[in-house]
Amino acid sequence: MSTIRLLTASTGKAGEKTLQIEQLAKSLQSINSGWLDILNPGEAEKQFMLDELGFHPLAVEDCFADPVDRAEHYDNHRFVVLKARDADSELDTEYLLVFLSDSLLVTVRNTVLPSVERFRGRYRSIRRQKRLERGPEFLLYELLDSVADDWMDILSTYSDKLDDLEDRVFDPHTRYSNLLESLHQLKQDLREIQKSIIPFQNIVGRLMRPDEEFISKENHLYFRDLADVIKGLVIRVENYSAGAASTRDTYLSEVSVRLSESNSRLSEVMTTLTVIGSIMLPLSLIAAIFGMNVSAFGAGEGDLGLTEILLLMAGFAGIMLFYFYRKGWIGPQK
Repeated sequence: MSTIRLLTASTGKAGEKTLQIEQLAKSLQSINSGWLDILNPGEAEKQFMLDELGFHPLAVEDCFADPVDRAEHYDNHRFVVLKARDADSELDTEYLLVFLSDSLLVTVRNTVLPSVERFRGRYRSIRRQKRLERGPEFLLYELLDSVADDWMDILSTYSDKLDDLEDRVFDPHTRYSNLLESLHQLKQDLREIQKSIIPFQNIVGRLMRPDEEFISKENHLYFRDLADVIKGLVIRVENYSAGAASTRDTYLSEVSVRLSESNSRLSEVMTTLTVIGSIMLPLSLIAAIFGMNVSAFGAGEGDLGLTEILLLMAGFAGIMLFYFYRKGWIGPQK
């Protein structure tokens, strides 16, 4: 079911009405500057925009299809399509379609958008009434500025997330789980934000082009300020994305260093065991030969005593240790 709200600022204090489509034509007759917000439009609202408001059929059709981000200047009105953040999710976006006539700003949407509710709060603020009386064109600036401020709040939370992840990566005393997954998710979220902010920047840039004659000279300064704000958002997203990538690379480098250290310790242990095994093998052979019950090499006859056999084993061990040392397998590494 559609919801239609009409807000005006003609009396110096915003008045808001929730109307039925049958009441709308009469309510718009005496309005010099106002905002008409249509949520979940239906066939009746479509016909009203075509017949009563005189909007271009192509623009009206975009309200009931999958549009693209664009800005168009028709004979009797201007038309802007952009993405704004959905209230149901932190990063999901929905299209916001804006019609701009001489006396009316019309927004059409199919879901609740935090930026529209922010704009509604601005519109109802008495402090802003004199500025809002500048006309629908200035209302468009306030609406787009509300979208930019909404993204700025979201980016502030991601700045805190990135700082927290950086502290965890460089914490030498604690090992945190799922750090790589968190960094990857952060970078992916920033990529999604960038997909919405870059087209937004392009839309505002097109609005300010002199050949488009979309914005009047008296409001051009405000839109230039808005363009600077959006440019700052784009730079922040790029910086945060670069910071996330740098933090991820640092984390992977630390993991690689720890793995190398572990492999080095394992290699030292294996080298020690190999040296011990290599020395014990010939000593075991000597002990086995002289321990046999046969008359060979003096075995079993007592010609060679225990001392001589131990000296023989020690000699073999010394020769092998000297050989390993010369090869560089043991001792200080050159």
